[in-house]
Amino acid sequence: MIGLPEGITACLFDLDGVLTSTAAQHLRAWTRTFDAFLRERAQRTGSTFEPFREQDYVAYVDGRPRLDGVRGFLASRDIDVPEGAPGDSLADGTVHGIGNHKNELVLRLITEEGVTPYPGSVRYLEAAAEAGVAIAVVTSSANARGVLDAADLSRFATALVDGNVISEQHLTGKPAPDSFLAGAARLGVPPERAAVFEDALAGVEAGRAGRFGFVVGVDRAHQARALREHGADVVVTDLAELLEVQA
Repeated sequence: MIGLPEGITACLFDLDGVLTSTAAQHLRAWTRTFDAFLRERAQRTGSTFEPFREQDYVAYVDGRPRLDGVRGFLASRDIDVPEGAPGDSLADGTVHGIGNHKNELVLRLITEEGVTPYPGSVRYLEAAAEAGVAIAVVTSSANARGVLDAADLSRFATALVDGNVISEQHLTGKPAPDSFLAGAARLGVPPERAAVFEDALAGVEAGRAGRFGFVVGVDRAHQARALREHGADVVVTDLAELLEVQA
C-alpha cells in the first residue's frame, strides 16, 4: 500500500530534503558561512581563497549535526581551529562560532522565505498515517520543531529526535545509527520493523549501520548511485513514487 516490505510498521523520516525543501536553505547558509570564514582566512594568511562547494556540502556536512559538519569540512581542508564556546561568533574563528553563524543565517532564510513541504511527501505521510504506520522524524537539525510546525507536518509525527535530543543524550550523529535507533525506540519498534527515509549519504549509511528493515534514499541532488552505494535499498526522486509500488 505504501511501497514498503511486509512487516514494516514504522517510518523514520529525515526532515530537510526529505519532507521539506529546507535543505536548499541549509546549503546556502553553509556556503555563505564557510565562504566568509575562508575569505577572511585567505586575506589574513596570504593563502588562496578556495570557496565552499556543493560537493563539500554533500561529502562533509549534509545530514550531520552542525558542529560535526564544521569539523568535517575544515578537516578536509587541513584547517585546525579551536572548539571555542557555545556563545562564540564567526569573528572568533572557532567551531562553535562558525556553527552559530550558519544557524543564524538559516533561521533568517527560513523566516524570510518560509517552509515548503514537498507535495509528494505530504501525500506519503497521509498514506502512511492512514495505513496505521507509526511515524517519527529523525534529524540533525536543532530547528526541527519550528520547521515542522511551519510546514504543518507536526500532526503526523508521533516522535521527534532532533539536534537538541542528540546533544542532550550525547548521541553520536549520522552516519552513526544512534539517532535513528533512538527514534525507533521512542516508537517502541525494533529496527528491523522500521524503514528509514533519507536524502543524505550519511543518513542512508546510518540506516544501513542500524540494520533497519528498509532504507529509502530520496534523490534530490542527482546522486542515486551514491545513495545505493551508501546503503539505500531503493532510491526515489519523490516519496509519492512509493505509493505506486506493490511491496
